[in-house]
Amino acid sequence: MKTLKPSTKKRKRKEEKSDNKRKSTDIGKHLSKLNDVYDDEEQVVASDDESPRGKVVESMSEDLEANDSGLSEGSESDADLDLSLSDEEDIEINGRSTSGDSGHLSSFDLHLQHDLSKEEINNKRNWEYKWEVPANGMSNCKWTGTGQNILEDLDISSRDDLKPKLYQHWMDVYQKSGGKAVNSSLQKIFFSLCSSYRDILHCNKRPFYHKGLEDMTIMDAYIMHSLNHVFRTRDLVKKNEAKFAKLGETADGDEFRDQGFTCPKVLILLPFASIVFRVVKRLIQLTPPSCKLNVEQMDRFSTKFGGEDDKGNDRMDENGQESGNAKHQKSYKGSDFEALFGGNNEDDFMIGIKFTRKTIKLFSDFHTSDIIVASPLCLVNKIDEAKSNNEKDVDYFSSIEVLIVDHADVIAMQDWSHVQTVLEHLNRLPSNLPGTNVMRIRPWYLDDYAKFYRQTIILGFYSNQDINGSFNHQCHNYQGKVKLICEHKGLLHKVSPQRSQVYERFNADSMVDADARFDYFVKKVFPRIKESDQGGIMIFISSYFDFIRMRNFLKSQDASFCLLGEYTTQSDISRARLWFFEEKRKTMLYTERSHFYHRYKIRGVKNLIIYSLPERKEFYPEIVNMLDGSDNNACTVLFSRLDKSKLERIVGTTAAIRMLLAEKGVFVFSH
Repeated sequence: MKTLKPSTKKRKRKEEKSDNKRKSTDIGKHLSKLNDVYDDEEQVVASDDESPRGKVVESMSEDLEANDSGLSEGSESDADLDLSLSDEEDIEINGRSTSGDSGHLSSFDLHLQHDLSKEEINNKRNWEYKWEVPANGMSNCKWTGTGQNILEDLDISSRDDLKPKLYQHWMDVYQKSGGKAVNSSLQKIFFSLCSSYRDILHCNKRPFYHKGLEDMTIMDAYIMHSLNHVFRTRDLVKKNEAKFAKLGETADGDEFRDQGFTCPKVLILLPFASIVFRVVKRLIQLTPPSCKLNVEQMDRFSTKFGGEDDKGNDRMDENGQESGNAKHQKSYKGSDFEALFGGNNEDDFMIGIKFTRKTIKLFSDFHTSDIIVASPLCLVNKIDEAKSNNEKDVDYFSSIEVLIVDHADVIAMQDWSHVQTVLEHLNRLPSNLPGTNVMRIRPWYLDDYAKFYRQTIILGFYSNQDINGSFNHQCHNYQGKVKLICEHKGLLHKVSPQRSQVYERFNADSMVDADARFDYFVKKVFPRIKESDQGGIMIFISSYFDFIRMRNFLKSQDASFCLLGEYTTQSDISRARLWFFEEKRKTMLYTERSHFYHRYKIRGVKNLIIYSLPERKEFYPEIVNMLDGSDNNACTVLFSRLDKSKLERIVGTTAAIRMLLAEKGVFVFSH
């Protein structure tokens, strides 16, 4: 069958003349609209022409004659855009869809074609979570969301929003490997949530490093959603190219607004290079064969992101599970530690992925990639470079429409503030003239509304105040939010029977309880330490800020102590552990991040004070079981009402609520 593309130079010249006539009119309309928005928000301090949005459109208008192709800079050639109808189910000819369903609009179309008003934006700011639905497959959890209850009458068997080729290949991959997870209600519901284009917070995702029980259905669902979004975006551009070529001078310019300032539409944030290796390998596996006849620079990818065990084998079978070639060394630090840190631990990385007709291009230019996979640290470094060097920019952030943050709990152990910085810089107007034809840019990009169309999906093993804060205050999707809420059974049963744990509650009146916690320690706990002649006192602290504060306080009291923090040198760590064991130092300060990265077994612990509960619940029994088991050992835990989420994960939801509401403030657990 013949392909759709411009046929003659004469037709192209007519299109250029018609296009140029529309440009001057539409640019003026958008420039006026942009300035109106600035006036309403009282952000204009100079003339309208000096507003950032006005400058973007003005720059575009000045360079239109030099850039009128209708394609993004670095986009595919005409050969790449040459589209065979036998390979594509969505092309329309003369207003009719070849799929046979011209009246159906996918959630992709409904989301991006919506004309957002200022009133809607203002109304969304005060949205509350109004509905709850039990989470299938997770008896102790429920979904809650804002706006309309999208799960109430959900048809989880429907895959209308997923391109048929993607869905068929997804089924084929699982059938060949004998996998059944693709049919689970858990995966169907989560994919449906992704397809709704609402912001999602799912912090009960089983990680791969916990006994190999990673919930692959969730990773597969967000990969398929990402591929679907990218392919539908590309199909829309191809379809409009074909229609534009057919209609010529009679084409309506507003009908072809299908792009952002730059090409990247999906951004995936991950903590370690080894996890990138897992995700990208799975993404390639789930890409239909016709789209990956060639995967460019695969060897370079394996060298950069894979570990020694990854070179020469896939480590994952077709069902996404670890292959038989994957080997984890046994260690006293635990199988979860070896699984997480046994591979490539690089945390400063970034890779662009671009799809052409039959090729997946790894390490593509960031401005012209379809998907960017990066660590928050690398992106923050890129942002800092752009601030100090005018020749560099991060304009590839400007048009992100789907943001996925996977393993958010691990990223929180690194530094969640990096994620907050990235969120602040997403969907800003570009600093340089984009290569995209202004006539193809969606109006809401020019109106600086892009952040209201961005979908953010945050996934992790648990959540904390920082993660919740970003989800609540830095995600502005006009579609609304959905999050998972779970009840916890606790894990006190994993603590050795002879360990008695005393929980002491202190009052905290603000969302920042650092001062109240410190005051309680100074007035109630430290006097007991000072009066005791016993050594072997370990103070466990989850926050580095509290760690520094405690160090300074102990110095001021001329206390005998040693340090074991995340930034302590290896020689100082060895010396501190020896001093503590030999009781040459009475007290040791130990941080959660240090335990996360090293899993030290501290000998000589006789008195444990948990100054702040660990974010990672599995650390609690590991720390408490460090007590040497003597009759005089003790464990004291400080907590306040602001520690509710951490307390629930450790003692259980029922016990945590009772402890927070009870009149008495001291609780003892022993068994």
